Amino acid sequence: MEQVGQRKIDGLWLTVVGIAVLFFLILPTLIVIPMSFSGASFLEFPPTSFSFRWYAAYFTSPEWMSATKTSLIAAVMTTAIATPLGSLCAYGLHCSAPRIRNIAQILVIMPIVVPVILIAVGVFSLYAKLGLNYTLTGIVIAHTALALPFVIVTVMSGLQNYDFDQELAARSLGASRAYALWTITVPQVKFSIQTGAFLAFITSLDEVVISMLVSGGDNATITRRMFNSLRDQLDPTIAAISTCLIFVSISALVMISIFNRNQKNKEQL
Repeated sequence: MEQVGQRKIDGLWLTVVGIAVLFFLILPTLIVIPMSFSGASFLEFPPTSFSFRWYAAYFTSPEWMSATKTSLIAAVMTTAIATPLGSLCAYGLHCSAPRIRNIAQILVIMPIVVPVILIAVGVFSLYAKLGLNYTLTGIVIAHTALALPFVIVTVMSGLQNYDFDQELAARSLGASRAYALWTITVPQVKFSIQTGAFLAFITSLDEVVISMLVSGGDNATITRRMFNSLRDQLDPTIAAISTCLIFVSISALVMISIFNRNQKNKEQL
């Protein structure tokens, strides 16, 4: 009985800690969203009046809309490039020798470990010679380099639980390696691939350090313009934009969850 009581106490303690940590993580969101609906001309919490004026200011501003368009195009292109490249890289690493895999994994996670400002300076210097600064192509390449590690790590995690005997069986029956990969392996790890695609999209959409150096002019990203606005003039438009970005991120995550649930239901039928 004492052990049962102790387990309940431990479980309750862990639950309280978990809730406290989650609350701490979402607290900034809970503050930003109400501030975006404030009618005041400055950021205030709690808001003393309710208004959509800052959303109207955002959606009617050519500068903000241009930056939003650039960020969305860059995020979609980054996802389209990083997802297949990262998935193929993860597959190749998983099938390689353990020593090669371990060394390659260290190199893969380097962009995550190295401070982003160092990467940004290096990219800026390289782009200055190649003429890629302030171009959409340069933004996509830089964002892809940052997103690839997240895709690779996520897909490799999914491949850890995959039984490769299924692919080997298909190849033994005459299927080419590429066909077996596409028809046997990919469907088995599609959730990991979709998760990697989501992380690549969010990584590109939220990137600010590299964007501050390599984007600008007509190809300025939304995060660059937000940072400049925070530096020059602080108004609730920033809160409205932040709320929209939160909505886009949550919507993408919900869509992936719904899609995976529907796929599982079809498989069970």
